[in-house]
Amino acid sequence: MKRIPYLIYCVPLLVLFSGCGVYKNYERPTDISVEGIYGNAQSGDSLGLGDLSWREVFTDPKLQALIERGLAQNANMRQADLRIQEAQNNLKAAKLAFLPMLTFAPQGTISGVWDPQDRAAMGNGASKTYALPLSAQWQVDCFGLLRNAKKGREVAVENMQSVRLAIQSAVVANVATLYYTLCMLDDQLRISLETQENWKRNLEVTKLLMEAGQSNKAAVASTEANYWSISASIVGLRNQITNTENALSNLIGEVPHQIERNSLSTFQIPSLCVTGVPISILSRRPDVKQAELALASAFYGKNQAKASFFPALNISASGQYTNSLGNMVINPGGIIAALVGSLTQPIFAQGKLRAAYKNAKAEMEIAKIGFQQTVLDAGYEVCSAMLEMHVSKAEQEFYDKQVAALNEAVGATQALMKNSNQVTYLNVLTAQSGLLQAQINQITNKYNTISSVISLYQALGGGAE
Repeated sequence: MKRIPYLIYCVPLLVLFSGCGVYKNYERPTDISVEGIYGNAQSGDSLGLGDLSWREVFTDPKLQALIERGLAQNANMRQADLRIQEAQNNLKAAKLAFLPMLTFAPQGTISGVWDPQDRAAMGNGASKTYALPLSAQWQVDCFGLLRNAKKGREVAVENMQSVRLAIQSAVVANVATLYYTLCMLDDQLRISLETQENWKRNLEVTKLLMEAGQSNKAAVASTEANYWSISASIVGLRNQITNTENALSNLIGEVPHQIERNSLSTFQIPSLCVTGVPISILSRRPDVKQAELALASAFYGKNQAKASFFPALNISASGQYTNSLGNMVINPGGIIAALVGSLTQPIFAQGKLRAAYKNAKAEMEIAKIGFQQTVLDAGYEVCSAMLEMHVSKAEQEFYDKQVAALNEAVGATQALMKNSNQVTYLNVLTAQSGLLQAQINQITNKYNTISSVISLYQALGGGAE
């Protein structure tokens, strides 16, 4: 018994002379740098697009309502919340592992000899004993085994929180993408319906011109073919709208239904998309954070494996109150107590400890490579999204000019047909067909611009409340 205090005093000395480094905290490797990861996409701004909440980026009230419902009802979001609770419970258990484990197991015994011939003496002379034992076991964390386990649980909680942020960012981006897809399809359907009506009148006019001898059957057939082509495209657009509404309803955790929405024109590109993006925003990306947390978890796992090579100090104490102390004690009731300390040093474990340590080092290297590649992928995604956004914005000006020019062409062609025999009605139809395609391209380009902003926002780790 007297040796136990001395054993406890020796523990700090064991740690001091071990030099094993199992008490070190994780630090980012110096050979992994995020500088220059965005290429030339740098700015001196103190605030980046990813710093904005999704409400500041998507200001359409109807879209905001959809995003709120999606964040509250999406199945992946709800599962992520429960996973965080599980990780937090495991962390609490890891923290409590530093405390002694107490066990209480009361016992009672009745024993004696019963003579079947003497029923009157049944139960006489029975021996009744009882014990109320309380035991405690405590593992002294000499070499950081429990500490590294706790650190690993802390990393697991932070990792699950990053997973939730990644899911939240994806939900926000996907809801916004589907919403503006519907807006684009609405605009395309509106123009197609207007064009269908125009071509219907054109077909009637062409038939009248043929009857008057000013047109021919080929022109009528061509006009009619264009009319049926536009009618078919309208059916396809309506089908796409229904499918997109169903997909959006499913994403926000609701049964398929119609989605209330505004038009593409309601979207305003955030000014930060124009001025640039600071490199420091990389840390907001959940996937980059998850990759580094995986590296931190592997680091503490390696420390745990290393700590298993060193002695394990366990202290156990027990005590009980009992009325069965033996014949030598006059008072049948008393307390028995014991205190035991043990130090276990692994010597030969069939190579299991060394194999576990080598595997832990390999897992740490794997996590390091994964973190480095995730950083590179993040830079690539940001650069691609920014390039797409700038290209779409540059193209928008030309599409606008093309539509304006084709509108003038249609008007001029119609005027020439009325005042000259050099232009036929077929020339007017051709000009109108070109205008329709240009208008569709114009709307698609507007959508592409919005989509690229959404992609950039998500690539920068945006999506926070």
